[in-house]
Amino acid sequence: MTDAGKNDTTEAPNPFLPSPDDLQHWASVMGRAQQMMLEYALGQANDGNNAAASLFDPASWLQNPTTATWAEQSSQLWEQGTRFWTSLATLQPPFAPAADAPRDKRFADPDWTANPAFALIRQTYGLLTDQLLTTTRTMPGLDEPARTKMEFAARNMAEALSPSNLAITNPEVIKRAVETRGESLLKGLKHMLTDLSRGQLSHVDPDAFEVGVNIATTPGKVVHETDLYQLIQYSPTTKDVFTVPLVIFPPWINRFYILDLNPAKSFVAWAVEQGLTVFMVSWKSADASMKDIVWDDYIAAQVDAIDTIRDLLGVRHVHTIGYCVAGTTLAATLAMLAARGEADKVRSVTFFTAQVDFELAGDLKLFVDESYLALLQQLSAPGFLDGRYMAATFNSLRGRDLIWNYVVGNYLLGNDYPPFDLLYWNGDVTNLPAKWHRQYLVDLYRDNRLVIPNSLSALETPLDLKKIRTPAYIQAGREDHIAPLVSVWRLMDHLSGPKTFLLAGSGHIAGVVNPPAAGKYQYWTGDNDAATLDEFVAGATETKGSWWPHWIGWISEQDAAKTSAKGSRIPGKGAKKAIEDAPGRYVKQR
Repeated sequence: MTDAGKNDTTEAPNPFLPSPDDLQHWASVMGRAQQMMLEYALGQANDGNNAAASLFDPASWLQNPTTATWAEQSSQLWEQGTRFWTSLATLQPPFAPAADAPRDKRFADPDWTANPAFALIRQTYGLLTDQLLTTTRTMPGLDEPARTKMEFAARNMAEALSPSNLAITNPEVIKRAVETRGESLLKGLKHMLTDLSRGQLSHVDPDAFEVGVNIATTPGKVVHETDLYQLIQYSPTTKDVFTVPLVIFPPWINRFYILDLNPAKSFVAWAVEQGLTVFMVSWKSADASMKDIVWDDYIAAQVDAIDTIRDLLGVRHVHTIGYCVAGTTLAATLAMLAARGEADKVRSVTFFTAQVDFELAGDLKLFVDESYLALLQQLSAPGFLDGRYMAATFNSLRGRDLIWNYVVGNYLLGNDYPPFDLLYWNGDVTNLPAKWHRQYLVDLYRDNRLVIPNSLSALETPLDLKKIRTPAYIQAGREDHIAPLVSVWRLMDHLSGPKTFLLAGSGHIAGVVNPPAAGKYQYWTGDNDAATLDEFVAGATETKGSWWPHWIGWISEQDAAKTSAKGSRIPGKGAKKAIEDAPGRYVKQR
């Protein structure tokens, strides 16, 4: 027989099975895996305070009065599923996968379509998922809030039960394990045990970045400090600077350096290059000493920062930026200043994806019912909420992308972590003062009191947003799932001064952090007197690229006066001496 003939009769190796020669190596892999799990278990047993390391349990989201109804409706789903499996008996081999299967990156491996077994698994999952979601949407006897909560829970359940999340039903995982002789599974196990020890899902290598070394590196000094925040002043890079300085209030639920990731992405560095004297507030991550911190304390901190800058530079007023929840607080601060006749302290306000009216606040409103608030109270027993719980909540809003994608990549495939600064920031969590966090959820998200005139007070001053006449620049993200576009638009309805609305491409982070040099996304401008968002969008003009140049043009329109970049414009050279180099201690505290 010729060589060609031999090749014709040789059976191709099965990519899903290890060869006999590899069995000894697999035995070694299993032994090492057992050793790793034993060491982890011993480490946990020796840790007397590992309760905070438990990951947030999504099962609690299902504990509501409609659970019984859910169970009744679910029985119909399984009856339909049984009929489907029975019908498979009539199929004649070979099984033909659907040619029009929708694209889903979870099922990108060719074997999900080409291999009949995996194609059947995928189609079965798709059918049952559709039935699950349809049953939820059509369940009788539910009001709209209850139905929304049930749909959210069903969607998360469906994503968790995807066959791509299991090693034994994911062809890519099986092939990788065979190719690496089990080393990929061992590496993934190491990643998983490390994350369990940290109590947090890792998106990147936690050792890939160091704050102040290769992230948050814009030069500056901490020039002021309280028990709640540090104030950073950045070094000028231009000969002359705008007379009116800028102070940025980042979200107090995150680290400030989302706006200073690296020189190429840094909004801070770019703003300094445009000639602005930039100050940044760095909030302190909460500990037990902050158990009594409330709404008034954050508003007082914003006023303190504004007054500190005015005194330091000898100026009448400042430009302000409030990002996300800090924008909400900034609106309250402006309303308080207006009520006290001190509105002139702020020359302009810019809102990055911020909300004041929470009627249309999206899926985050699912986390303000009594059961969730009771859970938060239990988790916040020390007087603060561990930031890992908050991170898990936000990740759950995009569970497929921010949870299960990394479960598969990190744990099942054993992939190396990507060196991605944005994901590092996303995992650099901040603890929250328990009393203030609950107050925010109840008064704003649940009861929507900020838009009711005089319903809330700050520093003994009743708040009415209609009194705010400060020129406002309102930026929203078209695909924002944290602060939905329709919700951010409501700022246009509640402020009384001149307003400029800008719609940015992308979402809550990429829609804001979009430097001009990247040449990404787009933005829309339009009629700022439009009565509705739909009217604004219908007449809006699209511009390719970053919206930052549009914003600095707007800032120039508010006040174009310049002064020399010397004296107090240089950090530490004025009345406020430098405490330490940027980014300061607070951003590094855990």
